[in-house]
Amino acid sequence: MASKKLFGVDLGGTTIKFAILTENGEIQQKWSIRTNILDEGSHIVPDIIESINHHLDLYKMDKDQFIGIGMGTPGTIDRDKGTVVGAYNLNWKTTQNVKEAIEAGTGMKFALDNDANVAGLGERWKGAGNEGDDVAFITLGTGVGGGIIANGKLVHGLVGAGGEVGHMIVQPDGYLCTCGNRGCLEQYASATGVVHIAQDKAEEYEGSSRLKAMIDNGDEITSKIVFDLAKENDYLANKVVDAVCHYLGLACANLSNVLNPEYVVIGGGVSAAGDFLLKRVKANFEKYAFPTVRTSTQLKLAELGNDAGVIGAASLARQFANE
Repeated sequence: MASKKLFGVDLGGTTIKFAILTENGEIQQKWSIRTNILDEGSHIVPDIIESINHHLDLYKMDKDQFIGIGMGTPGTIDRDKGTVVGAYNLNWKTTQNVKEAIEAGTGMKFALDNDANVAGLGERWKGAGNEGDDVAFITLGTGVGGGIIANGKLVHGLVGAGGEVGHMIVQPDGYLCTCGNRGCLEQYASATGVVHIAQDKAEEYEGSSRLKAMIDNGDEITSKIVFDLAKENDYLANKVVDAVCHYLGLACANLSNVLNPEYVVIGGGVSAAGDFLLKRVKANFEKYAFPTVRTSTQLKLAELGNDAGVIGAASLARQFANE
């Protein structure tokens, strides 16, 4: 069994990432293809099957050398049936029988889960989570996602909505979220949330600031620009970063007060601000965390970058070895 391999697939709206890994989670080969969302996303699953089979031929490998395939995907997932629905960035509006199609097309066992959950599994297994039994993962991208691992298992909840960290309310009656509620973390700590806060604060700020000048000029602002200007001591940019880190620190404390994980791991594009972000988030976390949580739960930056998804997906496939 030690020589058996794993397939990890990370399905995103722009690219599909693939990796062949050892059973211990070491990446041996990786590649990616463009996600073709035309025709209601009907090309996506056939493209995945074709790419896997093509690379098996390319590397002169056989399906019997693999334990199975794991995949992370956006959308609403039924893990038992292996179906996905409502993945709008994939153009999947109707139910997709992903598991049935991929198992038939590759001859391998297949498992899938939500993409943020899967990235959390990756960080827990080979990244900042150090194989801990209790790890909370928050990913800051265009939105805010999360994956909660408790007692060594992903928390899915009753209908799969467990771990939706991005929809924790951090500002009652705050910004309107795409989910229909107001004040969700996603509206304050995502890349788009950072820009929203910057625009609001620029409107009421009257001092001199490069960030304010850019916003007033109608220049395109990104979260990276805000953090870069804050590092250069731009006053307004620092006020924006302070606000973002307040909301994120509050969310980390709320999460930890309930779960007391060993680690809260922060990943995704916005986390590229690194220790500059983490230091301020920690200060707010310590302000709001329960005393025993404050001294036991550690906040860390994610370590795997873009590989978290394929590594976590492979860990889903690894479960077959233990069944």
